[in-house]
Amino acid sequence: MSEVMNRILVAAGLALVVVVAAWLEFLGIHAVYWLCIIIGLAMIGEFVCRLWTAPRAVMFNTNNLVLFALFLGLLGVDFVSLLTLGHRPMLLLFVLCVICAADICAWLFGRMIGGDKMWERISEHKTWAGQIFGVIGGTAVAVLYGFLTLHAFAPQLLWIGISVSLLSQYGDLTASFIKRRLKIKDFSRVLGAHGGIIDRVDGWIYVLPLIWMILA
Repeated sequence: MSEVMNRILVAAGLALVVVVAAWLEFLGIHAVYWLCIIIGLAMIGEFVCRLWTAPRAVMFNTNNLVLFALFLGLLGVDFVSLLTLGHRPMLLLFVLCVICAADICAWLFGRMIGGDKMWERISEHKTWAGQIFGVIGGTAVAVLYGFLTLHAFAPQLLWIGISVSLLSQYGDLTASFIKRRLKIKDFSRVLGAHGGIIDRVDGWIYVLPLIWMILA
């Protein structure tokens, strides 16, 4: 099976999981909450496994130890955020849709347009054009959500879309930086060509704590 087909199938599988979770929520089953717990624990477990198998030269570097400890702490905060937001499934699904739209648009237009790299030393594929269109795509989905649910233009969703889209891309860059320090391409291969759990949800590592703090 080609890598492209593998990516398409895994992406379709992930989308199906989200749809099924939303459907179960409609039936009164708290599927999103338990899905959040599974994903949160998987992120922490995946990173700990990577640390455990990392070369000694990488792990015994003082700067790396500090960075890894901070990243592990951030994943812990994400887990607590997921426990809280899991009880507000529609909010969580809204944020997830915005992040996915930003990620897809950044990847698509970044490849189509190309141009100057953002931080090539951290991630060689991310461009400024991709970031701009990622923000546009994520914001468009946020505004569309307002039209579908409120049947009106909600200005606050415009700013929420911009903020979430930007933060999601910097979460992606942070994960890429950590992978560079670990000298790995993906955190795992559990999702095949899509990499690991963290590789797929790194866009929310800053978004979830921010929303959690705002709600608190």
